[in-house]
Amino acid sequence: MPIRAAITLGALTVAAVISLLAAAKSGSVDVSWADTWMALTANRADTAATVIWELRLPRAAAAFITGGLLALAGALMQVLLRNPLADPYVLGISGGASVGALTAMVLGLGAAVVSGGALAGALLSMVLVFGLAHGRGGWTPARLLLTGIVVASGWSAVISFLLALGPEHELRGMLFWLMGDLGHAGWPPWRGLVLVTGLAASFALARPLNLLARGELQARVLGVAVTPLRYALFGLASLLTAAAVTLAGSVGFVGLVVPHMLRLAIGSDHRLLLPGAVLLGGTLLNFADILARTLLAPQQLPVGVFSAVIGVPLFLFLLNRGPRGRE
Repeated sequence: MPIRAAITLGALTVAAVISLLAAAKSGSVDVSWADTWMALTANRADTAATVIWELRLPRAAAAFITGGLLALAGALMQVLLRNPLADPYVLGISGGASVGALTAMVLGLGAAVVSGGALAGALLSMVLVFGLAHGRGGWTPARLLLTGIVVASGWSAVISFLLALGPEHELRGMLFWLMGDLGHAGWPPWRGLVLVTGLAASFALARPLNLLARGELQARVLGVAVTPLRYALFGLASLLTAAAVTLAGSVGFVGLVVPHMLRLAIGSDHRLLLPGAVLLGGTLLNFADILARTLLAPQQLPVGVFSAVIGVPLFLFLLNRGPRGRE
């Protein structure tokens, strides 16, 4: 591993730990660093420990896992579609999830049903895009991208219709969900399992991904089974996206920009890029959620607003920092 990449991954790991500690400390109830450390390391049952373990750490874990899922899915989508503007939502997965979640909200159903509706909508969109992309012209990145864009546009129209029909007392929650909201997130055990499994599966595909990123012809010449690899990437990225949107709604920006930030910092080797994307995506969204919880405390804001506020300056800095960025 190059020294530069090792230093970057080490720094990202430290930043991830710091973001989790900062999330445990930060909130409308003031908790000192000493009390935070004692609550995390000692078996205590005071107010600080209750606030940290029952409210803040579950939300911090949810934010980190959501950011990691989206960044990993974005890195896979950009290779699958061979398009630098591809993100986890470009194939309509988020649109389908939004329709499912908003339908449950319009009907006044509970939070569990909202998450279930989002998951059902995401999986429906995944199957729909996959099926429609198979036509006489074959299954190509361009055909898949166009199919996803059209399906996403259709979902967008349905979302507008649901917002027009939604009762006034539900509109705020519906808009927050569309902008990304971690206010109702708890411990996310199965999403964490999806993230770990997805990272392991994508890491196993790192070498074929490196070859496919250089071109389909070169990948085929070097022995990569391109068509099965595309199917695997589509299914894996779609499942990662579905897990993320059922946890925090439609959080934008992370899946699009984080992979590019890592490419500018450590290059395009997916053996380094994929774990780095998980660390950076989780860290970025965790700090964004800290801002969302504390900026106007006790009022909480959508986390998707602040992911762009933090990410845009970082990306522009990396883009203009030197010769590698100019390339």
